[in-house]
Amino acid sequence: MSGDAKVLTADDLIHVVGKGETIYSISRFYQVTAEDLMKANKITDPSKLQTGKKLIIPSTAFSDIPDTTTSPVPNSKSVQQVPSTADYRVVKGDTLYSIARANGTSLQILLDINKFSSSHVIKAGDVIKVPARTVNVAQTTGSKTQDTVSRIYSLQWPVYPKDIAYMTGQTGVVIGGEFNEPVKSLTHGKIISAGPWRKYGRVAIVETSGGYFYMYGGCESLSVKVGDKVSPGTEVGKLGINVVSEKAQLFFMVFRNDNPIDPALAPRAAGNLKT
Repeated sequence: MSGDAKVLTADDLIHVVGKGETIYSISRFYQVTAEDLMKANKITDPSKLQTGKKLIIPSTAFSDIPDTTTSPVPNSKSVQQVPSTADYRVVKGDTLYSIARANGTSLQILLDINKFSSSHVIKAGDVIKVPARTVNVAQTTGSKTQDTVSRIYSLQWPVYPKDIAYMTGQTGVVIGGEFNEPVKSLTHGKIISAGPWRKYGRVAIVETSGGYFYMYGGCESLSVKVGDKVSPGTEVGKLGINVVSEKAQLFFMVFRNDNPIDPALAPRAAGNLKT
């Protein structure tokens, strides 16, 4: 870790109640119980929650989101160094040989990573492992032929991606960048939450039209406050150091209707090419 880089701290995240929000809807979004949310804010009557009130979000928020990552999306310089795998759903007409060829590997390697015998037969609908030279295209586009690795790296991201990895069990991503580089909003919207948050450093959450929420975590410092309006390219903060990996990493998650969605599929108001 650089001697000048500060370790991310953890404290309370603040949420300002928006029009129409309730204790239940807020607790559901942050994945805490309504009881814990009320207790943290000394609220006895949830029906009297007022728009504009600042709420402390309990430290248990998103406690099921792990800090480990899996399924790295390799860039062109690191393809041969990434040993991880991705899931692939077999479609009609597939053979192990054709799948191996399409993923740039050998039949034997495909057999080995799936622990298949040489006589193993696959059928449509089976889910097998393929080398992570490419990410399972079906996860993002439903297409079997698109070069997903190239597409993911060509997207616009909040920081210029040195590397990208999907979170274990989640559709959020961890993006490697440079310490103190600007973290930029991908959309128009309003800051609804801002502050330090457990192992995610300082976090800013942007609410946009269409029911989307963009979470930018892992910031060393924030450049926005609750209530601020942002546009594509607005700096929301500076990238910090992940205390676990000791690297500059952004935790980037997108939610819609309280459910996480693949950040590679999330709308980008400024277009799809990285800048």
